[in-house]
Order: sequence, then structure tokens, then C-alpha cells
Amino acid sequence: MKWEGRRRSSNVEDRRGQSGGGMRGGGFNPMLIGPLIKILFSKTGLIIAGIVIAVSVITGTNPLTFLGGFLGEGGQGFTTETNYTPTAEEDRLAAFSETILADTEDVWNNLLENYREPTLVLFSGQVSSACGMASSATGPFYCPGDEKLYIDLSFFREMELKLNAPGDFAQAYVIAHEVGHHIQKIMGITDQMHKLRGQVSEKEYNQYSVRLELQADFLAGVWAHHSQKSIGWMEKGDLDEALNAANAIGDDRLQKQATGRVIPDSFTHGSSAQRMKWFKKGFETGDINQGDTFNATNL
Repeated sequence: MKWEGRRRSSNVEDRRGQSGGGMRGGGFNPMLIGPLIKILFSKTGLIIAGIVIAVSVITGTNPLTFLGGFLGEGGQGFTTETNYTPTAEEDRLAAFSETILADTEDVWNNLLENYREPTLVLFSGQVSSACGMASSATGPFYCPGDEKLYIDLSFFREMELKLNAPGDFAQAYVIAHEVGHHIQKIMGITDQMHKLRGQVSEKEYNQYSVRLELQADFLAGVWAHHSQKSIGWMEKGDLDEALNAANAIGDDRLQKQATGRVIPDSFTHGSSAQRMKWFKKGFETGDINQGDTFNATNL
């Protein structure tokens, strides 16, 4: 894949070397204790403490939680710096990811009116998002709450070593798939899915989840179609890399590897054959209107 030297997106937050932590929704972060002590034993702190105590008595709010909000605890948790030095390979993967994101911006800005460009967050270890805390084990994910894509670059290494899915276009497929989820958010599909939670059985919801994921695969294929048509940066074997990656992360294959058996009713992303089929359909047609997986009779 001929990606070097091309435009890199500016919609990137590099949080590698940072560890997210803290509370969400009314808890108290122990990391606040130090800053609280410094505030409380200052002249300003005495005034603040008096106000906080008065408010907490009236509202019944935990004063520590109230002070946490005063200090800027916005539900995302504290971020601490660690001694982290990225390798040359990690920086190369970061540049690659930024380049792929930039190209998705070019493609989707042309295909959709008023396209909102998502932000890519690069992290290492764990990260805090509007969807909660996540670790590297979660894998790449899209959070509709903040419209950001989250990727620990070590996942690309795992794709090669653990999933036997190497190649730069396989990695591009992963990013494009998460951008596909952003397209679904823009179109209101994600919100419709969330409304179903609790209204249908777990089995039914899993079936809807599969259709959501397959549509994201299709949209990744649509991106690849228009990207190749526009700049022709794909090389021989690139398409096979993406299809191999789609095959490697099929629910049936992953379940077989993990437990030795396959339980279709528990699928949430689709089988290997389904994931390859819908990515390939998007790549071959480039027509966003042909990706209605929710009404498809044969996935």
C-alpha cells in the first residue's frame, strides 16, 4: 500500500504514555485526595470549604464529590503521565493511522453532505472515553458518545502474531471499519440500536448487533472502493489482506479458537464468511445504498 508521504489527519489525540483513571457518574477518585488537602489548608480553601459544606448540607451531596467537580473532574477521570517512549515502529504505525484517517475524511466528505469528521485517539494500556474506561484488550473501538475512534497500536502487532492477519491494508480495514461506525452514528442508526436495548431479548439484540457490524464492514469496503478509484494506492495483495483480516475476526472463528465450539446465537459481529462478503460488496459496488444489512434476508 503506497501510503507514505500523503496527507495526515489533524483530528488525532495522541494519548500514548498516559493512563486514564478516576470516577464516572458520582463516584470519588482517590487521586483527588492530594489536591483537596492542598486546597483545604489554604486561605482560599477555607472559604471554598465553607461554601461546599453549606451546599452539601442543603443538597445532600457528598462534599468530596462536589470538590471533585470543582477541581475539574468532568466524568472522564484523571490522566497521569508515565515514562513512555514509543518505538520507531509505533511512530510509523501512528503516522500510518493518521494517513488512513485523512483519506477516510476525503472520501466521506465527498460522499456525505455535512460530514462530521471523527477524532482518532491513540492510546497505550488503557484509556478513558465517554463510553467508560477501556484497556488494550478491548481492541479498537468507536465511542458514539464522543464520536472518537480509540486504538492501541499494539493491536496491529496482535493482528499479525495472534490472528495471522498481517499487512498494512488489513490495518487500514480496521480503521475504516471504526469510521463506518461513525457513519452509522451520523445517520442515526446507532441511536436506533441503543433504543432496542432492553426492549428485545439478548438473542434478538445480538442479531441486530451482527447487522450493525456487517454494515460497518460494508462501509469500510465503500471507503476502499472510492479511495482506490481516487488515488490508486492499493497494491497487489492488499484486497486479500483486508479480506483475510475480516475472516480472522469472524465470531465463528474466534469462538472456535477460544472454546473449541461455535454458538451462532451469541454472535455479535458476524461470521467470517459474512464479514468478508459485506466488505467485498462495499468494495465492489462503492454504493452506500446497497449496504442495508438490517433489511437483508440473506446475510
